This record gives sequence, structure tokens and C-alpha cells, in this order.
Amino acid sequence: MTADERQPAAASNTGAPREGDRFRNRDDSIEPKSLGEVLRWRIDAARRHVPRPPRVPTPRMTPDLPFLRANAAAGQAMQPAATWIGHATVLVQAGGLSFLTDPMFSERASPLAFAGPRRHVPPGVALDAVPHVDAVLVSHNHYDHLDASSVGALLEQAGGAPRFVVPLGLRPWFERRGAADVVELDWWQSTRIGDCEIVLVPAQHWSGRGLSDRMKTLWGGFAVFTRDLQFFFAGDTGYSHDFSEMHVRFEARHGGPGRGFDLALIPIGAYEPRWFMRRQHVDPREAVQIHRDVAAACSIGIHWGTFELTDESLDEPPAALSLACHDAGLAEGEFVVLAIGQTLRLPRRVE
Repeated sequence: MTADERQPAAASNTGAPREGDRFRNRDDSIEPKSLGEVLRWRIDAARRHVPRPPRVPTPRMTPDLPFLRANAAAGQAMQPAATWIGHATVLVQAGGLSFLTDPMFSERASPLAFAGPRRHVPPGVALDAVPHVDAVLVSHNHYDHLDASSVGALLEQAGGAPRFVVPLGLRPWFERRGAADVVELDWWQSTRIGDCEIVLVPAQHWSGRGLSDRMKTLWGGFAVFTRDLQFFFAGDTGYSHDFSEMHVRFEARHGGPGRGFDLALIPIGAYEPRWFMRRQHVDPREAVQIHRDVAAACSIGIHWGTFELTDESLDEPPAALSLACHDAGLAEGEFVVLAIGQTLRLPRRVE
């Protein structure tokens, strides 16, 4: 798809702000933390002996592969469904298409095979068992969200490579690995697959795979509109007003006032300590606020229980989310966590 084939998702289209060759956030100008701040965090964590071991393991269940495979082949009869594979990787089946978010199947979230954050729970669906993927949605280029080995395997999947939908600046990374169908988007731009529209939406985060490329590629979330399901994938983000604005922009698409996304995939982990993480990762209470901002009928908490990235225990986010949902008065089942490998079947959207 050429640049002039990308379309703004709204008449008041405004892309991501920039400063020279670097992208910026909208609500503030957060920068990646300095080396001094990183050292302060790690020294303090070592002094306090955190993160502490989880009291219970991350829940797992055997994936329903017969359903996933039959559903992928069902075409117009596809049942909307979301399967948590682990961390920010979710298989969403809707509108006759299979979407995969931030594919990360490797043992470590690192440029090194022998060092860096190690996976505590295997992927809920093995990469070679994932049904054919039509579109891969990549939120940004951090190693726990963009994994070269996983992308390489998807390029070789049976039935042909998927379309990769990515933020600005990431196309060359994919092309160097042999990907031909890569669509780069700015915030609020969209691309289509058949009658499905995929929109890159703002998030408050940052990018970089090394010390020299920080903020040089964009980051974001995705709003996806199919005939059967409208879903939102937040990627990695701190809390900002982008989410309430998003609902206003898409209100007509949702079917009018009071309606929002049928499904939202919202991070609930990697949030402690708040002085270090607040502007780049939401905590469970802020995740609940995003759920309400985008008027989601159902949200799934992701980005927890797989990689030990921050100071909270691996099993803390679901308990903190349960308390946040109770305090916010959410109905049971409105914001849930899944076991790794579990599939949530969703109702078809009725206009």
C-alpha cells in the first residue's frame, strides 16, 4: 500500500507530533528514563528485594485448537473470539479475519539469546499451531512487543505471509526481514482489508531498540472495525486524555452515543514503581479508566504474568484489577483476565 492509499480515520486528522527526527507524545513530552534514573530504580528494587516471587503461578489452560482452526476457516460464519497467548500477544478472530497483536513467542524479550527478561510461562498457543494470521498489529518496537524470531516465523506461515500494520518508521525493519506487505501508519491513519478498517490511534509511550534510535519510530494502539466486532488494542501506554478523545472520534462508528468498542485489550501489568513507570505504563486503576473512556462492553487485561519486567509480583495485577473494578462499580465479567491459552467467545455486533 502506498502512502497516498492510507486514509485519515477522521476529518480532523492530526498525526503524531515530532521534534526533528523524533516523535513525541501529545499530553507531555516524556523521554525514556535516563541511565541515572534506571540505576536508581534497580538499586532501590534490590534493596527492597522486589519483585517478590508470585504466590500463585500465572494461570494456564490447554488451548481449544480445534475451535481456533475451524473458526479461522469459517469465513462469514466466524465466531468473534479472543485468545490470550501471553503478554501482549492476543489472537482475535472476527469478521472472517484472524488478527495477531504484538507477536512475542520467544524465550527472552531481549536482543540477546542468553540474557534479558525470560519468559515465565510458555505461549498459550505454540507459534506453529496458530491458525493462519491475516493481519499482525504491532504497537511499537520494544523487544517484548516486536520479536524478530516470531516475525520471521509468521513470514513463513502456511498460506502466505500476513499483512503487518505498523507505526511510522518500522517498515524498513520488516523489509530487511523479507516482509513485502507492510503498511505504515501515522496516528489516525487507517488501512483496509476487505471491509475491515484498521486505525492506528495515539498512545503515551516511547520507542527504541538501542541507545541511538530512541523515539525515532512511532508507537500507538489500534482500533479495528469489522462487521462482527469492533475492538481496541491499547499496546503499551501511560494514561492520557487520548482515550476519551478516541471515543468521541469513533462515536458515529460505534453506532451513536453510549456505544463503544465491543472488546478492549488493555495492559494491566508492568507498573511499579509508579515514579518510574507512571507516564509509560498504566496500573490497573488507570486500565479501568481506559475501559470506561473507550466505553468497552468487555475488556481483557493483558501485559502481565509472562515477563518479569518491573517491581510488582507476576501475580499482583489481577488482584489489583479486581479491586479497581469493584471500586469503579464495574459489573462482573466487564473487565476480565484470562488464563494463558484461554479463548473468550464474544457475541456478534448487532447494529
